Amino acid sequence: MSGGLGFPLNFKKMTQKQTALVALLWLSLLSSLHTFAQQKLLTMEDTFRNPSLLPANLRQLTWVPGTNDYSYVNDKNDQLLRGSARESARPILTSAEVSTALTKIGGANLTGLNGLEWLNSNELVLNQRGNLFRYNLQTKTGQLWYKLDAAAENVDFAPNHQRAAFTKAQNLFISQPGAENKQITQETNPVIVNGQAAHRSEFGITKGTFWSPSGNNLAYYRMDQTMVTDYPLVDVSQVPAKLNNIKYPMAGGKSHHVTVGVYHVASGKTVFLKTGEPAEQYLTNLTWSPDEKFLYLAVVNRAQNHMRLNQYDAVTGAFVKTLFEEQNDKWVEPEHPMYFVPGKPDQFVWMSERDGFDHLYLYHTSGQLIRQLTKGEWVVTDVVGFDKTGREVYYTGTAESPLARHFYAAELSTARTGRLTQGSGVHNISFSSTGQYFIDNYSSPVTPRTIRILDTDAGKVARTLLVAPNPLQDYSLGETTLFPIKAEDGTTDLYCRMITPPNFDEKKKYPVVVYVYGGPHAQMVNNSWLGGSNLWMQLMAQKGYIVFTLDNRGSTDRGRAFEQAIFRQAGVAEVSDQMKGVDYLKSLPYVDANRLGVHGWSYGGFMTTSLMLKQPGIFKVGVAGGPVIDWRLYEIMYTERYMDTPQENPQGYEQANLLNHVKNLKGKLLMIHGTVDDVVVWQHSQAFLKKAVDEGVLLDYFVYPGHPHNVGGKDRVHLYRKVTEYFDEHLK
Repeated sequence: MSGGLGFPLNFKKMTQKQTALVALLWLSLLSSLHTFAQQKLLTMEDTFRNPSLLPANLRQLTWVPGTNDYSYVNDKNDQLLRGSARESARPILTSAEVSTALTKIGGANLTGLNGLEWLNSNELVLNQRGNLFRYNLQTKTGQLWYKLDAAAENVDFAPNHQRAAFTKAQNLFISQPGAENKQITQETNPVIVNGQAAHRSEFGITKGTFWSPSGNNLAYYRMDQTMVTDYPLVDVSQVPAKLNNIKYPMAGGKSHHVTVGVYHVASGKTVFLKTGEPAEQYLTNLTWSPDEKFLYLAVVNRAQNHMRLNQYDAVTGAFVKTLFEEQNDKWVEPEHPMYFVPGKPDQFVWMSERDGFDHLYLYHTSGQLIRQLTKGEWVVTDVVGFDKTGREVYYTGTAESPLARHFYAAELSTARTGRLTQGSGVHNISFSSTGQYFIDNYSSPVTPRTIRILDTDAGKVARTLLVAPNPLQDYSLGETTLFPIKAEDGTTDLYCRMITPPNFDEKKKYPVVVYVYGGPHAQMVNNSWLGGSNLWMQLMAQKGYIVFTLDNRGSTDRGRAFEQAIFRQAGVAEVSDQMKGVDYLKSLPYVDANRLGVHGWSYGGFMTTSLMLKQPGIFKVGVAGGPVIDWRLYEIMYTERYMDTPQENPQGYEQANLLNHVKNLKGKLLMIHGTVDDVVVWQHSQAFLKKAVDEGVLLDYFVYPGHPHNVGGKDRVHLYRKVTEYFDEHLK
């Protein structure tokens, strides 16, 4: 009898030579099947809308308050699981159980376990359409705790959820049991807003309300925008189209005025901190003292070269004192609050770039520096927490490599430091409330994701929660390499990532797509999964492109000198560094120097257009999305930090203004913009288009009606189909 592939299947009657031959044939078959399995190609839908191609994760992984337990949601089984460093996770709840309890008290059925938060070790809370429910795990019963207005936005719960602040239109509200939806501010002017993020979310600002440690007092931003020019956005989804004016403070123009109110729940009274003049200043990094008697603000002048850490009386709003000041001839940018030491309310840790790199400093509330805790030519990226006794502070940083993120401890009394994570890569840390354990969510270029619990004192693995398989193992991928090249000074490292096509042949010539961002607060190349690349880049490699990215001077986490190279001259150092990358590419025998393309969005759109115009003929094709064209049209807080005002730096603004270089365009340029972009307003690319018409320069242009700065959702697939087809048509 023969099998379907023509092999005899009766091994007992086969000779040794025949057996060996069959084994060889089977190995060949298995190898070819394995090779075939690895030949799958990515689709555009895969790159943006196929979650199965992302590394597996534990959804809603969090610590249970007051314990060393953790929990996460298993959507496949519709279960909430709970475990500890000593015990495996086990199911404790399903959405059906919560639904049963909630429907009895007027709640709605759940379709999953989204939105559940721990209240304490035995209770969960859920905000369902403005109704805040409590669910008791032991009794399996629910309770309607209190209600929020159905139109509530920017919801911010006090510690232990006993009350919530929220905004509705321009006003601030508080809701709590027995006093629901109480309006705190009575503002009638819609452009004076309360309780929302101020200063266009610069300086690490992510919200506009700040509860005191006990939840008995609430500090909030009040932002007066009456002096800021209106900027028109047009909604074309309506007939006729509707005008929506926003307040957009452009560089060199009028900035909004911000104050900080403090609402005392018990008395129902509000006082405002006496932050003084000038009104055009930035109130950042708001921090409550542990005893709730004081508030601290890092007050930055509009020029952003002088910061004062000020103390204010929380009851009267009176200015108490300035603890210390920081100045720099280019900029200062505080982005982190004060971190008070547990058990020592008169001591705090402050993060500062004063010595050229972000490091930690231990201070007394008198303003006296006790000691610098970390130092070196690397940066602290975040403060994670303290041990319970206040003996050590825990933080993440780049001490091993600018591309890595590790977890460290620093002893406050001696400044001795130690690393707690192992393995080259990027470690994201979540600290338990007890401080005894931490969760390490880790990836590297070859490790999709590993999640472990480690003992803080010993730094040893207590439990492994997840080792994610390679979700791309069946796909044909090219090789990703990370490496440094030297900047024009011959000493500064510029880190690069290069993805070569599958079945790469050094004897062939390949087109290259340079993906660029290049601006502050971003690092594109790192030691995380796939080297920080995305699946679109892998798709482009499958299509036969080399995909190259370089982090130039001006990008983040490399220290102050590296970042400040762009000061007053955006697009100069960045273009110079990107051209060093081009020189490197041209030195490779398998790069077709006549087929170089470049693509980027936002600052990357500015960089793409700059490279096309300031290095004409180098790039055959460019695709610039949401590009900054004229920095006079961009927002005050960001632009003036890096460029000063147009009045102070007219030459810098002129050389960075890409309207002045339109006539230099060679090759094909596609420019893309969302029509209601409220970050890089549509006027940028429209002005460029008008200038191109005036100059008789041809380019291609595409808009996404109704989209803001980023084109998201299903339309993102359309966007990158457009980008890819443009490269295929004009570069490949």
